Amino acid sequence: MYVEERNVKGKVKYYLSHSFREGGKVHKIRKLLGSDLAGDVLEDRKKKAERLILDEVGRYRVVRDPLREELSGEEIDFVKGLEREADLKVAHLSDKEWKVFSKLFTYNTNAIEGSSLTSKEVEGIIDRDDWPRDRSRDDIAEAYGVDEAIGFIRETDEELSIELIKKIHRMVFRNSKDFAGEFRKRGEEVVVRAASGRVIHEGAPQPRVVSLLKELVKWYRKYRGKYSGLILAAVVHNQFENIHPFADGNGRVGRILMNNILMKNRLSPVNIALRHSVEYYATLTEYSKNKNIRPTIVFLLKEYKNTRKSLKG
Repeated sequence: MYVEERNVKGKVKYYLSHSFREGGKVHKIRKLLGSDLAGDVLEDRKKKAERLILDEVGRYRVVRDPLREELSGEEIDFVKGLEREADLKVAHLSDKEWKVFSKLFTYNTNAIEGSSLTSKEVEGIIDRDDWPRDRSRDDIAEAYGVDEAIGFIRETDEELSIELIKKIHRMVFRNSKDFAGEFRKRGEEVVVRAASGRVIHEGAPQPRVVSLLKELVKWYRKYRGKYSGLILAAVVHNQFENIHPFADGNGRVGRILMNNILMKNRLSPVNIALRHSVEYYATLTEYSKNKNIRPTIVFLLKEYKNTRKSLKG
């Protein structure tokens, strides 16, 4: 690391800069220390900036690889065995089942993120444009948005891409968030905390968001055809949540992307229920810390069974 000096309008600005190589590319991080600083102040701020830079480099290395290495034949066979055990077959939903699924998914995926709407209220909004009183207009708008996004991924042939990610976010949030379809801006960092205040997850550093998403798209295209749709969907979903490219709305977009991948690989969509959200977040934590995808696979197979029961009931 080294200190850069720049003369700006008669003032000397100091920056701490650090370059590092990762994935065949050289990345540079620069932190502003201040202007016209005395020697002792400069040294103190330099030490603090060093810690911030090292933390940022560490977080980047944690999130950059969808999986640290290719899955072995044994691991692929393990997932195939789970799929057989769960009787996971190619399934195409009827028009009636799609309507039920969209309302089920819309309620649960928004409720996981704090929406106050009940399942009956979501049904009324989608089926009859019946807006419940004393409910957030944003919650209502996002119910429409998720329902529209489910209809979109049912019909589209689009595979995973940067453009598709932005399109889904814009579709879901265009009437509730002024940054719909736009990634985090410079200086916007994400920290996800539990109710206790404990940090559960930190998103990728903002300057790395686009390059990390490009790596994820590249990974998906490389392994599509080699890994099952369930593995592809689980890894893309978890890695997307690791990156956290948007200031808000990442959970909903990630779960919609997951279903798009399942469907493009000839599998039916899956709902993640609000009542199972604690287990869901535990699988994300295990992946984030250890790149262990097995808990997510096992969890999704259980949710497949629950989704089928809900569609039949």
